[in-house]
Amino acid sequence: MNLDNVTLVLADDHAIVRLGFRLLLECVGARVLAEADSGEAAQRLFAEFAPDLLMMDLSMPGCGGLAALERIVARDPSARVLIASAHADPLTAERALKAGAMGYLCKRSAPDELLRAVGLVAAGKHYLDPEIAAALRRADRPEHPAEALTDKEFHVFLQLAQGRSVAEVADNFHLSPNTVGTHLYRIKQKLGIQNMAELAMAAVRAGLIEV
Repeated sequence: MNLDNVTLVLADDHAIVRLGFRLLLECVGARVLAEADSGEAAQRLFAEFAPDLLMMDLSMPGCGGLAALERIVARDPSARVLIASAHADPLTAERALKAGAMGYLCKRSAPDELLRAVGLVAAGKHYLDPEIAAALRRADRPEHPAEALTDKEFHVFLQLAQGRSVAEVADNFHLSPNTVGTHLYRIKQKLGIQNMAELAMAAVRAGLIEV
């Protein structure tokens, strides 16, 4: 795989992950222009450096990768974003692709698969991790507990499941705490949960967060 002159911004809150990606990509000719460790930093650096593509995680501090993706695509519909996530569930991939990502890769994929994904997205083509593609083709896949949520409720659900408070979520999404509280009420109603512990467990069972 040759990625000569392909430019990237890497967004992941784990420095060792960014280093691994950088070394792998630079070995085949790609150039990493900048690194981000939050959703807000990813938005800023993407606008500043205008790379061929942004490779971004979903679980990051601040607004997180999914909300950052939506904001980036809203400002630049031609943005090429490859999500590289530990989440291998089909619904999360579907959400990311619906939000405007051109590709979705599981972090446990082989290095050659990562390079193939980068090459395809850099060329303006779509990419979906083969494991997720196979799961999407299975008609009998179990219903995901977040399928009943709207996109905004899903964003709030992810943030709260990761342990952030209502005030923190309100600040991250520039909402009032009352609005976040309303979203939380609807999430509880739709998912049939009573408290934050059950909310977190629903996210764990869905493969959205790790324990």
